Amino acid sequence: MKKKVFLTRALHDFALEQLRKRYHVEVHSGKIPIPQTKLHSKIKEIDGLICFPYDKIGKEEMESAKNLKVISTYSVGFDHIDTEHAKKKKIRVGYTPEVLTDATANLAFSLLLDISRRVSEGDRIVRNGKWKEVYGAFDYVGVDLKDKTLGILGLGRIGEMLAKRAKAFDMKIAYHNRKHVSKTKEKILNAQYVSFEKLISQSDFISIHVPHSTETDRMFGMKVFKKMKKSAYLINTSRGKVINEKDLVEALKKKMISGAGLDVFETEPIKNNHPLVKLPNVILAPHIGSSTEETRRKMAEITVKNLNLGMNDKKPAYSVGY
Repeated sequence: MKKKVFLTRALHDFALEQLRKRYHVEVHSGKIPIPQTKLHSKIKEIDGLICFPYDKIGKEEMESAKNLKVISTYSVGFDHIDTEHAKKKKIRVGYTPEVLTDATANLAFSLLLDISRRVSEGDRIVRNGKWKEVYGAFDYVGVDLKDKTLGILGLGRIGEMLAKRAKAFDMKIAYHNRKHVSKTKEKILNAQYVSFEKLISQSDFISIHVPHSTETDRMFGMKVFKKMKKSAYLINTSRGKVINEKDLVEALKKKMISGAGLDVFETEPIKNNHPLVKLPNVILAPHIGSSTEETRRKMAEITVKNLNLGMNDKKPAYSVGY
């Protein structure tokens, strides 16, 4: 008898075909994200779960899962899963890092370019019929990137790729991590380690590349915005809850900072009446950091591979904790 696998949302056809050869597969096709009551009900009877970053897999769900061997999440983040409890329950957890590095770094730099040259703002001006005359010497100006300082919070895989792109634009690179990267890497990237205080006070652009945790929860709030340059821009492609959005709105309205480029939000999808939507000095993207055809296909391949390994009592290719 085939083991049971449940997906909280459909994957690519090739991935589903592979899964159906091995398992009895059920795919949730209703409201996204899956209602917690349905997830709680389904998880009781399955051996494997494929979930997405907006699905909450907590202690309560795992306690009701009698046969669950593996949770394979289609995401680089895993803060939506209680990994500590999964470890206690001997439930393996797999995720999909590395493959989305380039795609996310490209998006971060796209947001940086867009906000610095006011591209999306200009698009809205043209489409809304507000371009009434040819701009003069002082009208509608952006800023150059050459010799500007890009502060990278979290020089991991994505941060490193972003630094390489910024270096090509002759930007200065500053970074803050829990610890220094190697001297060799610093030299290759022309990156300088600085304290968090210096990063936020000296950078012209700050790009966030840290996971959401108790340590990073809403770390970008009013105290930080007050220390940033008034000419500075904030870019976030990591997790929405790293920023206190209420404080960010106030900082943008009061011109405490110049602008922001955001791909992630405290609550997703962001509603069209959210205060951020009304601000002209913000670029908003609908959480598309990994959204390229090539990247999404690779993520599906790894998600299936992680699941298969876990179902066979083996450690997933990319494993969290156990």
